[in-house]
Amino acid sequence: MTSKELFRRAENVIPGGVNSPVRAFRSVGGDPVFMKSGRGCRLTTVEGRALTDYCGSWGPLILGHAHPEVVAAVQRVAADGMTFGACTEREVEFAELLRQCAVYLEKIRLVSSGTEAVMSALRLARGFTGRQKVLKFEGCYHGHSDGLLVAAGSGLLTAGVASSAGVTAGAAADTFVLPYNDLDAIRALVSKSGHELAAIIVEPVVGNMGLVPPLPGFLAGLRELTTQCGALLIFDEVITGFRLGPTTYGTLCKVTPDLTCLGKIIGGGLPLGAFGGRAEIMDHLAPLGRVYQAGTLSGNPVAVAAGLTTLQILRRENPYPRIEKLAARLATVFNTAARKYDVTAHCAQLGSLFTPFFTTAPIRNLTDAKRCDTAAFARFFHGMLDRGIYLPPAQFEAAFVSAAHTDAEIDQFCITADSLFQALEK
Repeated sequence: MTSKELFRRAENVIPGGVNSPVRAFRSVGGDPVFMKSGRGCRLTTVEGRALTDYCGSWGPLILGHAHPEVVAAVQRVAADGMTFGACTEREVEFAELLRQCAVYLEKIRLVSSGTEAVMSALRLARGFTGRQKVLKFEGCYHGHSDGLLVAAGSGLLTAGVASSAGVTAGAAADTFVLPYNDLDAIRALVSKSGHELAAIIVEPVVGNMGLVPPLPGFLAGLRELTTQCGALLIFDEVITGFRLGPTTYGTLCKVTPDLTCLGKIIGGGLPLGAFGGRAEIMDHLAPLGRVYQAGTLSGNPVAVAAGLTTLQILRRENPYPRIEKLAARLATVFNTAARKYDVTAHCAQLGSLFTPFFTTAPIRNLTDAKRCDTAAFARFFHGMLDRGIYLPPAQFEAAFVSAAHTDAEIDQFCITADSLFQALEK
Protein backbone atom coordinates (compact mmCIF):
# COMPACT_ATOMS: atom_id res chain seq x y z
CA MET A 1 0.00 0.00 0.00
CA THR A 2 1.07 3.61 -0.44
CA SER A 3 1.80 5.99 2.44
CA LYS A 4 -1.40 7.88 1.69
CA GLU A 5 -3.48 4.71 1.80
CA LEU A 6 -1.84 3.54 5.02
CA PHE A 7 -2.41 6.94 6.62
CA ARG A 8 -6.13 6.80 5.77
CA ARG A 9 -6.28 3.38 7.44
CA ALA A 10 -4.33 4.62 10.44
CA GLU A 11 -6.69 7.57 10.96
CA ASN A 12 -9.51 5.09 11.57
CA VAL A 13 -7.76 3.30 14.42
CA ILE A 14 -5.02 5.65 15.77
CA PRO A 15 -5.74 9.22 16.98
CA GLY A 16 -4.59 11.50 14.18
CA GLY A 17 -3.19 8.48 12.40
CA VAL A 18 0.11 8.66 14.32
CA ASN A 19 1.56 7.39 17.58
CA SER A 20 3.54 10.58 18.20
CA PRO A 21 2.11 13.95 17.09
CA VAL A 22 5.17 15.40 15.37
CA ARG A 23 5.08 12.55 12.85
CA ALA A 24 1.78 13.82 11.46
CA PHE A 25 3.30 16.47 9.12
CA ARG A 26 0.81 19.02 10.47
CA SER A 27 3.43 21.80 10.54
CA VAL A 28 4.67 21.17 6.99
CA GLY A 29 1.45 19.99 5.34
CA GLY A 30 0.70 16.84 3.42
CA ASP A 31 0.57 13.27 4.63
CA PRO A 32 3.33 11.51 6.56
CA VAL A 33 5.64 9.10 4.80
CA PHE A 34 5.47 5.48 5.93
CA MET A 35 8.81 3.69 6.16
CA LYS A 36 9.53 0.06 5.36
CA SER A 37 13.21 -0.31 6.24
CA GLY A 38 16.43 1.52 7.01
CA ARG A 39 20.09 0.75 6.54
CA GLY A 40 23.00 3.06 7.17
CA CYS A 41 21.87 6.61 6.39
CA ARG A 42 19.12 5.46 4.03
CA LEU A 43 15.41 4.91 4.55
CA THR A 44 13.14 3.01 2.19
CA THR A 45 9.49 4.00 2.06
CA VAL A 46 6.62 1.59 1.58
CA GLU A 47 6.51 2.75 -2.04
CA GLY A 48 10.15 1.70 -2.46
CA ARG A 49 11.63 5.22 -2.58
CA ALA A 50 15.13 5.63 -1.15
CA LEU A 51 15.63 8.66 1.14
CA THR A 52 18.78 10.00 2.76
CA ASP A 53 17.84 10.33 6.43
CA TYR A 54 18.74 13.35 8.59
CA CYS A 55 16.04 12.66 11.19
CA GLY A 56 17.67 9.52 12.57
CA SER A 57 14.55 8.54 14.52
CA TRP A 58 14.81 11.98 16.18
CA GLY A 59 18.34 11.39 17.42
CA PRO A 60 19.01 7.84 18.65
CA LEU A 61 20.61 6.49 15.48
CA ILE A 62 24.05 8.05 15.66
CA LEU A 63 25.47 4.88 14.05
CA GLY A 64 22.79 4.85 11.35
CA HIS A 65 20.05 2.32 10.75
CA ALA A 66 20.53 -1.41 11.40
CA HIS A 67 24.20 -1.25 12.37
CA PRO A 68 25.38 -4.88 11.98
CA GLU A 69 26.97 -5.14 15.44
CA VAL A 70 23.92 -3.70 17.17
CA VAL A 71 21.54 -5.94 15.23
CA ALA A 72 23.67 -9.00 16.05
CA ALA A 73 23.71 -8.12 19.75
CA VAL A 74 19.93 -7.71 19.81
CA GLN A 75 19.37 -11.01 18.01
CA ARG A 76 21.77 -12.87 20.27
CA VAL A 77 20.27 -11.56 23.49
CA ALA A 78 16.64 -11.83 22.34
CA ALA A 79 17.17 -15.51 21.68
CA ASP A 80 17.89 -15.99 25.39
CA GLY A 81 14.74 -14.14 26.50
CA MET A 82 13.48 -10.61 25.95
CA THR A 83 12.55 -9.71 29.51
CA PHE A 84 12.70 -11.34 32.91
CA GLY A 85 11.48 -8.72 35.36
CA ALA A 86 14.58 -9.69 37.28
CA CYS A 87 18.20 -8.55 37.54
CA THR A 88 20.77 -9.32 34.84
CA GLU A 89 24.54 -8.96 34.63
CA ARG A 90 24.32 -6.82 31.51
CA GLU A 91 22.42 -3.97 33.21
CA VAL A 92 25.18 -3.77 35.83
CA GLU A 93 27.78 -3.65 33.06
CA PHE A 94 25.80 -0.93 31.30
CA ALA A 95 25.51 1.26 34.41
CA GLU A 96 29.23 0.81 35.05
CA LEU A 97 30.00 1.92 31.50
CA LEU A 98 27.81 5.00 31.85
CA ARG A 99 29.70 5.96 34.99
CA GLN A 100 33.03 5.45 33.21
CA CYS A 101 31.83 7.82 30.48
CA ALA A 102 30.62 10.50 32.95
CA VAL A 103 32.23 10.10 36.36
CA TYR A 104 29.71 12.31 38.14
CA LEU A 105 27.01 9.71 37.43
CA GLU A 106 27.82 8.01 40.70
CA LYS A 107 24.63 5.93 40.65
CA ILE A 108 22.23 5.30 37.78
CA ARG A 109 18.67 4.01 37.44
CA LEU A 110 17.56 2.58 34.09
CA VAL A 111 14.08 3.28 32.74
CA SER A 112 12.31 2.84 29.41
CA SER A 113 12.22 6.37 27.93
CA GLY A 114 13.50 9.90 28.23
CA THR A 115 10.11 11.09 29.45
CA GLU A 116 10.24 8.53 32.25
CA ALA A 117 13.80 9.53 33.16
CA VAL A 118 12.86 13.21 33.50
CA MET A 119 9.63 12.51 35.39
CA SER A 120 11.51 10.33 37.84
CA ALA A 121 14.40 12.77 38.27
CA LEU A 122 11.99 15.58 39.15
CA ARG A 123 10.18 13.43 41.71
CA LEU A 124 13.56 12.55 43.17
CA ALA A 125 14.55 16.23 43.32
CA ARG A 126 11.36 17.05 45.20
CA GLY A 127 11.83 14.13 47.56
CA PHE A 128 15.47 15.01 48.23
CA THR A 129 14.96 18.74 48.80
CA GLY A 130 11.48 18.66 50.37
CA ARG A 131 10.44 21.43 47.99
CA GLN A 132 7.73 21.55 45.31
CA LYS A 133 8.61 24.08 42.61
CA VAL A 134 10.58 23.47 39.42
CA LEU A 135 12.00 25.99 36.96
CA LYS A 136 12.06 25.10 33.25
CA PHE A 137 12.67 27.21 30.17
CA GLU A 138 10.38 28.27 27.34
CA GLY A 139 10.75 26.04 24.30
CA CYS A 140 12.59 23.27 26.15
CA TYR A 141 10.81 19.95 25.90
CA HIS A 142 11.32 17.36 28.63
CA GLY A 143 8.76 14.75 27.70
CA HIS A 144 5.03 14.73 28.26
CA SER A 145 4.70 14.47 32.04
CA ASP A 146 2.12 16.93 33.39
CA GLY A 147 4.25 19.54 35.12
CA LEU A 148 6.52 20.01 32.11
CA LEU A 149 3.86 20.58 29.45
CA VAL A 150 4.03 24.31 30.12
CA ALA A 151 5.54 26.51 27.40
CA ALA A 152 7.03 23.33 25.96
CA GLY A 153 8.92 22.81 22.74
CA SER A 154 9.05 20.03 20.14
CA GLY A 155 5.64 19.10 18.68
CA LEU A 156 3.86 21.50 21.00
CA LEU A 157 5.42 24.39 19.12
CA THR A 158 4.60 23.27 15.60
CA ALA A 159 1.14 22.01 16.54
CA GLY A 160 0.21 25.49 17.76
CA VAL A 161 -0.57 24.19 21.25
CA ALA A 162 0.68 26.33 24.13
CA SER A 163 0.37 23.48 26.58
CA SER A 164 -1.88 20.45 26.91
CA ALA A 165 -5.44 19.81 28.00
CA GLY A 166 -5.59 17.46 30.95
CA VAL A 167 -2.76 19.15 32.85
CA THR A 168 -4.09 20.27 36.20
CA ALA A 169 -3.78 23.82 37.45
CA GLY A 170 -1.85 22.45 40.41
CA ALA A 171 0.79 20.82 38.20
CA ALA A 172 1.18 24.01 36.18
CA ALA A 173 1.36 26.12 39.33
CA ASP A 174 4.38 24.15 40.52
CA THR A 175 6.33 25.04 37.37
CA PHE A 176 8.11 28.36 36.85
CA VAL A 177 8.92 29.18 33.22
CA LEU A 178 11.56 31.66 32.04
CA PRO A 179 13.35 32.41 28.75
CA TYR A 180 16.32 30.21 27.91
CA ASN A 181 19.70 31.98 28.03
CA ASP A 182 18.40 34.77 30.32
CA LEU A 183 20.48 34.66 33.52
CA ASP A 184 19.14 38.00 34.76
CA ALA A 185 15.58 36.66 34.83
CA ILE A 186 16.75 33.56 36.68
CA ARG A 187 18.65 35.61 39.25
CA ALA A 188 15.51 37.63 39.92
CA LEU A 189 13.42 34.48 40.38
CA VAL A 190 15.99 32.84 42.65
CA SER A 191 16.21 36.01 44.74
CA LYS A 192 12.43 35.99 45.24
CA SER A 193 11.51 32.27 45.25
CA GLY A 194 14.73 30.28 45.43
CA HIS A 195 13.72 28.79 48.77
CA GLU A 196 10.77 27.08 46.99
CA LEU A 197 12.79 25.57 44.15
CA ALA A 198 13.44 21.85 44.14
CA ALA A 199 15.23 21.97 40.79
CA ILE A 200 16.12 23.86 37.66
CA ILE A 201 15.85 21.58 34.64
CA VAL A 202 17.39 22.50 31.30
CA GLU A 203 18.38 21.09 27.96
CA PRO A 204 22.03 22.19 28.13
CA VAL A 205 21.91 22.50 24.34
CA VAL A 206 18.32 22.92 23.21
CA GLY A 207 17.13 20.61 20.46
CA ASN A 208 13.38 21.09 20.78
CA MET A 209 12.93 24.58 19.39
CA GLY A 210 15.53 23.78 16.81
CA LEU A 211 19.20 23.76 17.74
CA VAL A 212 19.89 26.55 20.26
CA PRO A 213 23.27 26.44 22.08
CA PRO A 214 23.74 28.04 25.49
CA LEU A 215 25.32 31.49 25.60
CA PRO A 216 28.76 31.64 27.25
CA GLY A 217 28.38 31.46 31.02
CA PHE A 218 24.71 30.42 30.99
CA LEU A 219 25.14 26.86 32.26
CA ALA A 220 27.83 27.87 34.75
CA GLY A 221 25.44 30.56 35.98
CA LEU A 222 22.72 27.95 36.53
CA ARG A 223 25.17 25.85 38.52
CA GLU A 224 26.05 28.83 40.72
CA LEU A 225 22.44 29.85 41.30
CA THR A 226 21.18 26.37 42.17
CA THR A 227 24.02 25.89 44.61
CA GLN A 228 23.22 29.27 46.14
CA CYS A 229 19.54 28.52 46.75
CA GLY A 230 19.81 24.80 47.57
CA ALA A 231 18.00 23.56 44.45
CA LEU A 232 19.22 20.73 42.25
CA LEU A 233 20.48 21.33 38.72
CA ILE A 234 19.13 18.75 36.27
CA PHE A 235 20.54 18.41 32.77
CA ASP A 236 18.10 16.84 30.33
CA GLU A 237 20.58 15.15 28.00
CA VAL A 238 18.12 12.92 26.21
CA ILE A 239 19.34 14.52 22.96
CA THR A 240 22.86 15.66 23.85
CA GLY A 241 24.04 12.62 25.80
CA PHE A 242 26.64 10.85 23.59
CA ARG A 243 25.68 13.05 20.63
CA LEU A 244 28.62 15.50 20.82
CA GLY A 245 31.21 13.13 22.24
CA PRO A 246 31.43 9.71 23.93
CA THR A 247 30.08 11.22 27.14
CA THR A 248 27.58 13.77 28.42
CA TYR A 249 27.51 17.43 27.46
CA GLY A 250 27.99 18.27 31.14
CA THR A 251 31.36 16.54 30.96
CA LEU A 252 32.28 18.34 27.74
CA CYS A 253 31.33 21.81 29.01
CA LYS A 254 32.77 21.17 32.49
CA VAL A 255 29.55 22.03 34.31
CA THR A 256 28.50 19.27 36.70
CA PRO A 257 24.75 18.90 37.29
CA ASP A 258 23.28 17.13 40.31
CA LEU A 259 21.19 14.82 38.12
CA THR A 260 21.38 13.92 34.44
CA CYS A 261 18.64 12.40 32.27
CA LEU A 262 19.61 10.25 29.29
CA GLY A 263 17.76 8.55 26.45
CA LYS A 264 17.81 8.15 22.66
CA ILE A 265 21.44 7.22 21.83
CA ILE A 266 21.96 5.14 24.98
CA GLY A 267 19.24 2.77 23.73
CA GLY A 268 20.85 2.20 20.36
CA GLY A 269 17.45 2.47 18.66
CA LEU A 270 15.41 0.64 21.30
CA PRO A 271 13.36 2.18 24.15
CA LEU A 272 15.80 2.91 26.97
CA GLY A 273 16.40 5.84 29.31
CA ALA A 274 18.38 6.51 32.43
CA PHE A 275 18.86 9.11 35.12
CA GLY A 276 21.72 9.40 37.52
CA GLY A 277 23.90 11.64 39.62
CA ARG A 278 25.27 12.05 43.10
CA ALA A 279 24.94 8.92 45.24
CA GLU A 280 23.50 10.82 48.20
CA ILE A 281 20.62 11.94 45.98
CA MET A 282 20.10 8.68 44.12
CA ASP A 283 19.99 6.73 47.39
CA HIS A 284 16.67 8.45 48.15
CA LEU A 285 15.10 6.15 45.55
CA ALA A 286 13.24 3.02 46.61
CA PRO A 287 14.17 0.48 47.85
CA LEU A 288 16.73 2.52 49.83
CA GLY A 289 14.66 5.67 50.25
CA ARG A 290 11.10 6.98 50.19
CA VAL A 291 10.98 8.23 46.58
CA TYR A 292 9.20 5.52 44.63
CA GLN A 293 10.05 4.66 41.04
CA ALA A 294 9.60 1.35 39.23
CA GLY A 295 9.20 -0.17 35.78
CA THR A 296 8.41 -3.67 34.54
CA LEU A 297 10.68 -3.36 31.49
CA SER A 298 13.36 -1.15 33.05
CA GLY A 299 16.79 -2.45 32.10
CA ASN A 300 15.36 -5.19 29.89
CA PRO A 301 18.08 -7.32 28.29
CA VAL A 302 17.37 -6.49 24.64
CA ALA A 303 17.39 -2.69 24.98
CA VAL A 304 20.43 -2.80 27.24
CA ALA A 305 22.27 -4.97 24.71
CA ALA A 306 21.54 -2.46 21.93
CA GLY A 307 22.63 0.47 24.09
CA LEU A 308 25.72 -1.21 25.48
CA THR A 309 26.90 -2.22 22.01
CA THR A 310 26.25 1.27 20.63
CA LEU A 311 28.28 2.97 23.37
CA GLN A 312 31.11 0.47 22.96
CA ILE A 313 31.27 1.20 19.23
CA LEU A 314 31.24 4.96 19.85
CA ARG A 315 34.10 4.69 22.32
CA ARG A 316 36.08 2.38 20.03
CA GLU A 317 35.62 4.23 16.74
CA ASN A 318 35.17 7.85 17.92
CA PRO A 319 33.19 9.06 14.86
CA TYR A 320 32.62 12.50 16.42
CA PRO A 321 35.34 14.57 14.69
CA ARG A 322 34.35 13.24 11.27
CA ILE A 323 30.60 13.73 11.62
CA GLU A 324 31.10 17.19 13.11
CA LYS A 325 33.18 18.09 10.06
CA LEU A 326 30.43 16.81 7.76
CA ALA A 327 27.73 18.78 9.59
CA ALA A 328 29.87 21.94 9.59
CA ARG A 329 30.34 21.70 5.82
CA LEU A 330 26.61 21.17 5.33
CA ALA A 331 25.83 24.27 7.40
CA THR A 332 28.50 26.39 5.70
CA VAL A 333 27.27 25.58 2.20
CA PHE A 334 23.64 26.13 3.28
CA ASN A 335 24.47 29.56 4.66
CA THR A 336 26.54 30.50 1.62
CA ALA A 337 23.69 29.52 -0.69
CA ALA A 338 21.15 31.47 1.40
CA ARG A 339 23.25 34.62 1.05
CA LYS A 340 23.86 33.95 -2.65
CA TYR A 341 20.14 33.79 -3.44
CA ASP A 342 19.05 36.31 -0.80
CA VAL A 343 16.95 33.72 1.04
CA THR A 344 16.00 34.57 4.61
CA ALA A 345 17.51 31.52 6.25
CA HIS A 346 20.54 30.28 8.14
CA CYS A 347 21.68 26.91 9.42
CA ALA A 348 22.68 26.54 13.06
CA GLN A 349 25.16 23.72 13.76
CA LEU A 350 26.93 22.21 16.74
CA GLY A 351 28.75 18.92 16.41
CA SER A 352 26.53 16.61 14.36
CA LEU A 353 23.37 18.60 15.21
CA PHE A 354 21.95 21.19 12.81
CA THR A 355 18.77 23.13 12.13
CA PRO A 356 17.87 25.16 9.02
CA PHE A 357 16.11 28.20 10.49
CA PHE A 358 14.11 30.35 8.11
CA THR A 359 15.14 33.63 9.67
CA THR A 360 18.47 35.44 9.55
CA ALA A 361 18.59 36.49 13.21
CA PRO A 362 20.48 34.25 15.67
CA ILE A 363 18.21 32.02 17.75
CA ARG A 364 18.85 32.41 21.48
CA ASN A 365 15.42 31.63 22.94
CA LEU A 366 11.81 30.82 22.12
CA THR A 367 10.92 34.39 21.17
CA ASP A 368 13.64 34.36 18.52
CA ALA A 369 12.56 30.94 17.27
CA LYS A 370 8.96 32.03 16.79
CA ARG A 371 10.10 34.66 14.28
CA CYS A 372 10.93 31.88 11.81
CA ASP A 373 8.99 31.65 8.56
CA THR A 374 7.46 28.20 9.06
CA ALA A 375 5.77 28.32 5.64
CA ALA A 376 9.17 28.77 3.99
CA PHE A 377 10.53 25.85 6.00
CA ALA A 378 7.59 23.70 4.86
CA ARG A 379 8.37 24.49 1.20
CA PHE A 380 12.03 23.66 1.81
CA PHE A 381 11.15 20.43 3.61
CA HIS A 382 8.92 19.17 0.81
CA GLY A 383 11.40 20.28 -1.84
CA MET A 384 14.12 18.24 -0.17
CA LEU A 385 11.77 15.28 0.37
CA ASP A 386 10.74 15.29 -3.30
CA ARG A 387 14.45 15.09 -4.17
CA GLY A 388 15.20 12.19 -1.83
CA ILE A 389 16.25 13.89 1.43
CA TYR A 390 14.31 13.31 4.65
CA LEU A 391 14.52 15.99 7.35
CA PRO A 392 12.55 16.22 10.60
CA PRO A 393 9.09 17.41 9.47
CA ALA A 394 9.07 20.50 11.70
CA GLN A 395 10.93 23.81 11.81
CA PHE A 396 11.56 23.50 15.53
CA GLU A 397 13.42 20.19 15.62
CA ALA A 398 17.11 19.43 15.38
CA ALA A 399 18.40 17.34 12.50
CA PHE A 400 21.30 14.89 12.74
CA VAL A 401 24.30 13.68 10.81
CA SER A 402 25.19 10.08 11.66
CA ALA A 403 28.35 8.02 11.43
CA ALA A 404 26.78 6.33 8.39
CA HIS A 405 26.77 9.58 6.38
CA THR A 406 29.66 10.23 4.01
CA ASP A 407 30.89 13.12 1.90
CA ALA A 408 28.65 11.88 -0.90
CA GLU A 409 25.47 12.41 1.13
CA ILE A 410 26.60 15.86 2.25
CA ASP A 411 27.34 16.77 -1.38
CA GLN A 412 23.83 15.63 -2.29
CA PHE A 413 22.32 17.79 0.47
CA CYS A 414 24.33 20.85 -0.52
CA ILE A 415 23.58 20.60 -4.25
CA THR A 416 19.88 20.02 -3.57
CA ALA A 417 19.57 22.92 -1.12
CA ASP A 418 21.36 25.25 -3.54
CA SER A 419 18.95 24.38 -6.33
CA LEU A 420 15.94 24.82 -4.06
CA PHE A 421 17.01 28.27 -2.90
CA GLN A 422 16.78 29.46 -6.47
CA ALA A 423 13.06 28.66 -6.41
CA LEU A 424 12.14 29.82 -2.90
CA GLU A 425 10.46 33.20 -2.53
CA LYS A 426 12.76 35.88 -1.19
